[in-house]
Amino acid sequence: MQHISTIDFAIIIIYILLSTAFGAYFVKRSNSMQGFTLAGKTIPGWAIGLSLLATYLSSISFLANPGKAYASDWRPFVFSLTLPIAIWIAAKWFIPLYRKHVKTSAYEYLEQRFSLWARLYMGTAYMLLQVGRFAVVLYLTALALAALLEVNISILILALGFLTIIYTLLGGFAAVIWTDVVQSIVLLLGGLLCLFLLLHDMPGGWEQLQTTANQHDKFALGATDFDLVIQGFWVIFIFGIVENLKNFSVDQNYIQRFLSAPSDAQAKQSLWLGGLLYIPVSALFFMIGTALFVYYLNVPADSLPSKADQIFPYFIVHELPAGVVGIVIAAVLAAGMSTLDSSLNSSATVFTIDFYKRLICPQADDQTQLKTIRISTAIIGIIATCASLLMMNAKTALDVWWQLSAIFGGGMLGLFLSAVLMPKLQSHHAMIATLLGLLFVAWASASKFWFIDMDWGFALHTMMIGVVGTLLIISTSFVLQYTFKRG
Repeated sequence: MQHISTIDFAIIIIYILLSTAFGAYFVKRSNSMQGFTLAGKTIPGWAIGLSLLATYLSSISFLANPGKAYASDWRPFVFSLTLPIAIWIAAKWFIPLYRKHVKTSAYEYLEQRFSLWARLYMGTAYMLLQVGRFAVVLYLTALALAALLEVNISILILALGFLTIIYTLLGGFAAVIWTDVVQSIVLLLGGLLCLFLLLHDMPGGWEQLQTTANQHDKFALGATDFDLVIQGFWVIFIFGIVENLKNFSVDQNYIQRFLSAPSDAQAKQSLWLGGLLYIPVSALFFMIGTALFVYYLNVPADSLPSKADQIFPYFIVHELPAGVVGIVIAAVLAAGMSTLDSSLNSSATVFTIDFYKRLICPQADDQTQLKTIRISTAIIGIIATCASLLMMNAKTALDVWWQLSAIFGGGMLGLFLSAVLMPKLQSHHAMIATLLGLLFVAWASASKFWFIDMDWGFALHTMMIGVVGTLLIISTSFVLQYTFKRG
């Protein structure tokens, strides 16, 4: 394998140190709970929008999306195309609801609407999800960097986990937002550089890319038959709407950003900006994958990787000039760290507000809460980093993430939408509907992930588990509300 040059190593180290120092710079703005969790509600909408974009992107998107386009086609891009629908719904109803009814945590509203059980369920599910998300993203970021830098993956996991904990711990939510702004720019720059160099080095340039890609149906968006068993257009489209609605309705990562805006108008502006920007940015990385396919059809290469996800890292190290390699690897780091800091800050916020302040010490003053959230940031970060080390023994880390997401997140959107859409729904009826939905998700996940050969398993595509679980909770809530009303 080609070795990384000294200048590339210097760029990477400088970027890591500057990112950490930049995040820690905001320590003075995080000396109160509102400062640590909502950045004092002084962040402009455009900055929150870029932070949302960085949160949507991750090292998985940066490396996996080109791999998917290289190996197959653009069908995962359908997920991005569902964003305007989810954004419109969230901007019209979810953002005004949260900014009116809650102070810091998204799950305060669920207690107001039902009772304490709903708040604790949502908070517990969310923290478990974020620990899993942190662990998987950190592992996959370190895995990619280990191949690129020829450094031991365990060392990279510990180093990146430690640095993320430090700047998130010191700078709070302001550090998260402003480092995300920088990281989104680095991400975009790295992607554009790669696509430009791919087209520049391709014998026929853009014309060849377009012609060859069309010949191999590389721009296809999947089968358009309404078949929910295969991963076609409609499975991804339906999944995308549900997943994006879940992000904008019950994910503290996003709700915290909406609450940190100075006004409702700027909160909505941030969502439209970050969400709509993700569409062309995701298209950029799919285009890189398609360009890699055409490039290696025409440019001889020794020992191409057998796995599609490794094609982009291979290109970065073997084809890019010195200096550019460092910039692109910095972009990989940016993609990973923008996800890690968000997961860490939001999880610590949920623990402090929904558990410590609500259950353990209701009379805790601002400084006591601030101390607690800093301690919980460190503890959650350490737990998630250790979990990331355990991922090295997993056959597929992404499968682990999908399992965690399906099981712990399966009831969150259904419960929230039931609360919003059915004002007369009673707490105990919502609990029954949620338990039924969770039982379904557990059974469907088991049939797909663990007992694959069972004859009575979930028949639809895996992506539909959360969709059906959500619909089951909503429909059960509707029936119970109607029965209660009639009774």
